[in-house]
Amino acid sequence: MPLALLALAVGAFGIGTTEFVMMGLLPDVADDLHVSVSTAGHLVSAYALGVVIGAPLLAAVTARMSRRTVLIGLMALFVAGNALSAFAPGYDSLLVARFLSGLPHGAFFGVGAVVATAMVAPERRARSVSLMFLGLTVANVVGVPVATLMGQHLGWRATFLGVSTIGIAAMAALALLIPADRATAPTMGLRGELAALRSLPVWLALGTTVAGFGALFAAYSYITPMLTDSAGFAEGSVTVLLALFGVGATVGNLVGGRLADHSLRGTLFGGLVSLVAVLGLFPLLMSTQWSAALAVILLGAAAFITGSPLQLMVMEKASAAPSLASSANQAAFNLANAGGAWIGGLTLAAGFGVTSSALAGAGLAVLGLGVAGAAYAVDRRRVPAGGRERVIASHVPQEAEALHR
Repeated sequence: MPLALLALAVGAFGIGTTEFVMMGLLPDVADDLHVSVSTAGHLVSAYALGVVIGAPLLAAVTARMSRRTVLIGLMALFVAGNALSAFAPGYDSLLVARFLSGLPHGAFFGVGAVVATAMVAPERRARSVSLMFLGLTVANVVGVPVATLMGQHLGWRATFLGVSTIGIAAMAALALLIPADRATAPTMGLRGELAALRSLPVWLALGTTVAGFGALFAAYSYITPMLTDSAGFAEGSVTVLLALFGVGATVGNLVGGRLADHSLRGTLFGGLVSLVAVLGLFPLLMSTQWSAALAVILLGAAAFITGSPLQLMVMEKASAAPSLASSANQAAFNLANAGGAWIGGLTLAAGFGVTSSALAGAGLAVLGLGVAGAAYAVDRRRVPAGGRERVIASHVPQEAEALHR
């Protein structure tokens, strides 16, 4: 695999760290800025809103630019947002800074996926995307716990300065390792880019992301009360157990990338079926400590097996605008985060028990299977029998050729 993928992984590591570290710093931020923890929680929502807005918008308006330049520029915006977070004088300014930090998130992964797949042979494209996502999953194992400890001992502002340093390192790695691409995306313009998304298969692929990862977040958002109230763990053990989720996600991501290079749709269906099974067994698995720890690992693995297949599926279905479609998939991921957490919360509020959110997640995973099945049926009607399933959009060879020069 090209060393340039390391640069993308470093950027993904920084983005993953800043996205999830706020959850662990909320009490410290709330105390320092003299707001309630629930009010401080809006900082998480502000970041997610930045992702949803910035992902398709930035990918579309930078469509005519060099991919390498776009990636470096997006990481520069990431550094600026986190630096502003570190020096924010009050809650309102921190809210704006978190929104700005989220803007480049989806576009970075979207454009990065196109660059990653353009640097490798067709039979290794899913693995290239999984290696970029490796930075995101490793962030949950290493980046978030270290950044949280830094914030607790040196102050939450130090955490965001540290994340900004990671962003600067990523910019340097991108400049040094990503080849200067002479080719750019077709000059379709913003209207042409958006028109490429007006197809049923694209929306079915995005819908699979929303339902599939909504299933994950319906359970994961409430994993702490499950571990403490049902499995009987002490609150101090939760941080280690959440690191196990990151381990499972890392393994699932790598396995999913390798399997998807052999069968894109088969890996997607297999991952969703595994997610239904794991979430359906959560009430049983959360009854003892050893099985609860296993459940956390299996949840991360089952969910992230589908990561690379879903990213490639969306890019394939919008072959005229893969960067925009790939970025839109990141926006769908954040919608899944918010929607899944909301649906899981409804079951808890209704008094169905501490593990009921996992069963709600299983239902969402079944919905994801249904949407993926509908997408398969649509493809069967459009592709002649015996037609071979493509792995990735076919319009990027120009970029691939330029990146290999």
